[in-house]
Amino acid sequence: MADHSARLLAAYPSLRIIGIDRDPEARAQAAKVLAPFGDRVRIVSATFGEMREVVTDARAWLAGAPIVGVLMDLGVSSHQLDAGERGFSFRADAPLDMRMDPTSGLTAAEYIASADVHEFTRLLRENGEDRFAGAIARSIIKSLPQTTAELSAAVERVVPMAVRRKGHVATRAFQALRIAVNDEMGQLARGLEGALEVLAADGILTVISYHSGEDRTVKSTFQRWATGGCQCSQALGCVCGAVALATVDRASSQLATANEISLNPRARSARLRIARKVRA
Repeated sequence: MADHSARLLAAYPSLRIIGIDRDPEARAQAAKVLAPFGDRVRIVSATFGEMREVVTDARAWLAGAPIVGVLMDLGVSSHQLDAGERGFSFRADAPLDMRMDPTSGLTAAEYIASADVHEFTRLLRENGEDRFAGAIARSIIKSLPQTTAELSAAVERVVPMAVRRKGHVATRAFQALRIAVNDEMGQLARGLEGALEVLAADGILTVISYHSGEDRTVKSTFQRWATGGCQCSQALGCVCGAVALATVDRASSQLATANEISLNPRARSARLRIARKVRA
């Protein structure tokens, strides 16, 4: 939140920004970074899915100013990954937490203890596991891991060394768990619709995603807005009277440049898409 916001505030002196984050550590860091901009910044404890309510509550602070842009930077932050005690990464042994808001909801360990093996298998498949999704799901649920090391071991037990792909064998299991624990796909779907609702006409929605599931959701939502949900035959043309809600900047996502990746290797997986709300 902080880096993007600081650059925007410096570039546009009349701009005000509402920063939304559910992680108290992220909000505290943003408050420090954005302190020089004074009352041009409002930092709120919320999720993307609560965007409508956040904007409604901020109407007096906005003093009638329209919402001209929304930036959604999805997924886990570098700080969350690097803070080993948060349990997001296999690089440090820590309690299996993974909550973006560590004050509420089930931890990853608690989620596993209540998970259905079929649902967990589906979740793993949606995050790129294929041949071993079922075996991994059964191993994790059977072992009931309480730490990141125990989770990694549960995955390693059922994936043969000979077929392990490049990278850590448990990467996709960690990602799938994190997404489920934080309801990231649900928050994304609600956040996209909320963003379109709060934006003024010609307002811009920019979304940065970091895995294929997120990007597919953003792409399909933008396509639905651009067509108004029309499913008529292209050969016959639209006869259903669908009205476009947004225009899409480009059909494909925009990737990080080589220079951006050299400055931040985690940008390699970033996918950026842009939509503009049309006038009614």
